[in-house]
Amino acid sequence: MNQPTPAIVSQDAVRRLPRWALLLFCVVYIVPGFVGRSPWRNDDVTAFGYMAELAAGRSGWLHPTLAGLPPDTTGPLPYWLGAWALRIAPPWIPPDLAARLPFMALLALTLAATWYSVYYLARRPEAQPVAFAFGGEALPADYARAVADGGLLALIACLGLAQLSHEGTAYLAQLSCTTLMFFAFAATPYRTWMPAIALLAGQAGLALSGAPTLAALFGMGGALLHALEPQQEPRARRRGLRWAAAIAACTAAVAALGAALGLWGWRIAMPDANGGMQWQSLGRLLLWFTWPAWPLGLLTLWRWRRQVFSRELPRHLVLPLGFAAVTLAATLLTLPRDRALMQGLPALAALAAFALPTLSRNLAALIDWFTLLFFTVCAIAIWVIWISMETGFPAKPAANVARLAPDFTPTFSWPGFLAALAATLVWCALVWWRTGRHRAALWKSLVLPAGGTALCWLLLMTIWLPLLDFARSYAPQVRNVVAVTGQPACVHTWGFDLGQTAAFRYHGGLTLVPVQAGQAPSCPWLLVDGAALPTLAQAGDTQQWVQRASVQRPTDRDDRVFVFQRRGP
Repeated sequence: MNQPTPAIVSQDAVRRLPRWALLLFCVVYIVPGFVGRSPWRNDDVTAFGYMAELAAGRSGWLHPTLAGLPPDTTGPLPYWLGAWALRIAPPWIPPDLAARLPFMALLALTLAATWYSVYYLARRPEAQPVAFAFGGEALPADYARAVADGGLLALIACLGLAQLSHEGTAYLAQLSCTTLMFFAFAATPYRTWMPAIALLAGQAGLALSGAPTLAALFGMGGALLHALEPQQEPRARRRGLRWAAAIAACTAAVAALGAALGLWGWRIAMPDANGGMQWQSLGRLLLWFTWPAWPLGLLTLWRWRRQVFSRELPRHLVLPLGFAAVTLAATLLTLPRDRALMQGLPALAALAAFALPTLSRNLAALIDWFTLLFFTVCAIAIWVIWISMETGFPAKPAANVARLAPDFTPTFSWPGFLAALAATLVWCALVWWRTGRHRAALWKSLVLPAGGTALCWLLLMTIWLPLLDFARSYAPQVRNVVAVTGQPACVHTWGFDLGQTAAFRYHGGLTLVPVQAGQAPSCPWLLVDGAALPTLAQAGDTQQWVQRASVQRPTDRDDRVFVFQRRGP
């Protein structure tokens, strides 16, 4: 017997969020961060380096390498996407932007798959609101659409999604494929071909992006959910069993594919039980990275607790809870933890969406006021610091920037300024709208969190972009090194990591040859990472090199590259 639902929603509360507004919201969130910047350190520029190697034919496609070294993530799919884009892109598109274009599409796919996942979960009978005695309750399709709008807004509002989802790395590909699998399991009761395609693409893509374990765990969980889910009709029961068998077969095939390509590997990194600071850091990550989805998700579990612990296995609760649990376990047991946690954001957003039909007026007002104050203060701070950098008034912010980023010269950009100004005006209009009309809309409580996150992200990626590029890119340091070395036929390196190798190849146009111990040098210059300088003697006779410069990264005094020139002719 179905447990009573806590959702009490009238038809007036599921009024439609204009599609043009939602699509514009997504475009404004997606485009900044991909366009107009250099590859950032470390994962972003490293991934681009592998893509460039594949596109230039200097690496094998099944096992990409950069300077002879494999990537940290074993899956080749993200590097394939970037390399294919580099090969087919017209010459007028910068190579780093061309390589990011497929990842823009992956982020758009993630947002779309999240919306449809929540929509189909909200269509479930056990997710529907209470039927009123005299009618007037929300219609199923309208209710599902309103909850899906809220789920998409909850995902955009997650603070941890902004930066990591705008990097062209394997982790964004994993996020998109995870969301495809989430959509497939949500839509199986209503569709056949689209969930099947999404399941195959998502599970295979997840394995080929370096996460075959997640693909297997999600697949086994989905098969178990379809096999055990109680069905009242024999036809629905048979359909569920067929889906369980298909999911199990797909999981076995993807596992075999991962084994054939050597994608399986041991990556467990257990937290230190005695490391209090490590647990504190992990706790802070969980708190801010998933904000505001996690408090709303906990509220969902509390308000829907009778259904969660019933024998009905309500899919709209069990499915996102299962995905979130798997990704939380991956966060605890693998590195880097923030990239692992990102895979669970769509499921957490879906869970948060089902808190919206149960929000009290006081709690909704608290969310609105907190969000309004927090993001307004953040936006004002961003504007004040930018104005200080451009005009020198007030003086203190500009002095702080000069101290943290010496040699940075602010540059004014009309397109960036106009985009930032327009976004700020839209935020003001959004605040006026939220405090005025449409107070009954179900998704209203997530408009300001999503709008504030998008506003601050857009401000950072427009008026602050030159500063962030200067601080997070290797380009300034590479330019300073090339000013010393010029453009020799080749340059030896010692102690360079993959990010430095990719950056010096792309920004400097240098041919890098790692030093081999015991071999005579063949290049006139040697670049040594500062951390590896004490071990330079292991590279051979240091007497044949003379130091010409020490070039630090502008925003990090400890990050230096020492430039040596070979003695003699």
